[in-house]
Amino acid sequence: MIDRVTDRVFGVEDAHATGVHKKRKIVLVRGAGARVWDSQGREYIDCNAGHGVALVGHSNDRVVEAVKTQVERMITCPETFYNDARAALISLLSEVVPRGLDRFFLCNSGTEAVEAAIKFARLSTGRPGVVAAMRGFHGRTMGALSATWEQKYRKPFEPLVPGFTHVPFGSTEDLERAVGPDTAAVIVEPVQGEGGVHVAPQGYLQKTQEICRNSGALLIVDEVQTGFGRTGRMFACEHFDVSPDMICMSKAMGGGLPVGAVALGSRVPAMPPGVHGNTFGGNPLACAAARAAIEYIRENDLPARAAALGAEFAARLKSVKSPLIREVRGLGLMIGIELRQKSGPYLDALADAGVLALPAGATVIRLLPPLVITREELDFVAGALKEVLGDHSR
Repeated sequence: MIDRVTDRVFGVEDAHATGVHKKRKIVLVRGAGARVWDSQGREYIDCNAGHGVALVGHSNDRVVEAVKTQVERMITCPETFYNDARAALISLLSEVVPRGLDRFFLCNSGTEAVEAAIKFARLSTGRPGVVAAMRGFHGRTMGALSATWEQKYRKPFEPLVPGFTHVPFGSTEDLERAVGPDTAAVIVEPVQGEGGVHVAPQGYLQKTQEICRNSGALLIVDEVQTGFGRTGRMFACEHFDVSPDMICMSKAMGGGLPVGAVALGSRVPAMPPGVHGNTFGGNPLACAAARAAIEYIRENDLPARAAALGAEFAARLKSVKSPLIREVRGLGLMIGIELRQKSGPYLDALADAGVLALPAGATVIRLLPPLVITREELDFVAGALKEVLGDHSR
């Protein structure tokens, strides 16, 4: 039975919504660690985590305290002035990103990071072309959408930005044919999230880097979803021994607050003042939250925790004997369960069982739990999946 508060929230949001978000009939009002509660007091294990944002857990104490402290000192400060909270974050980022990346453009989201990287690539190379992967997802603004492959996102807004080409993910032969003297950059996800949780084949990213170096193009690695420990390393590209020219990051970076960044290497020259910018990027509040989140990730070695728990959890899911399951794949605590049917009804059934998860395309259940999730909570998730998908191993 729906209470009055819940019904009022449904009514207000439905009456004033644009319709662009397909909403699930749950009103979330509180979160702590890997758990959230709805307006009727129902508890869930959150393997949605705000599309991977709540990596350090909901309302992480370290992040909360940092925000409380900073909000009383200074909330906003444009990049036309120096700022201590921003400097502290940039210094920390320089320690955790892969070697060779030592300059940072701060922004507010993943799609903004991708937009900036595309502009930096075109400006620094003087070339217009960008090569991206099929099934890749890089954002919904016009430049990032041009790099995104899925037609359902692209078609309503065409014509998009010219100069973008898409090749099959994992095929170095197709990539080599597509990259030429007009190519400014290749942009790729180490693990395709929205595209179905597909992990880059071994050797693919190394060959991609080689193709970029030989052609004069820049390698942009989109770590918006995979960054900050999600896959078992601080950045997923570290699994593949590559040195990107730029890394786009966001989601987990701010501990729940909106923040993003592009890390730049030596093959990207300094930009002339005024060629790009934003109003809120690098604001002290977001910087303080991001610094607290990243410090928490490092001090608690959450990447190693993701690697260990992810391997155990994936092995357990692969042991489930369900005729619905086509494949279980992923890296760390970024896991996709591909079904032989559309995933929507099973996501609803999981929510009824107390687990929130995400789709990744039409047939994949995507699990992005906070890295602070306990083994007992993962046991609950595994049990719910077995129940919903039908385990015939007994």
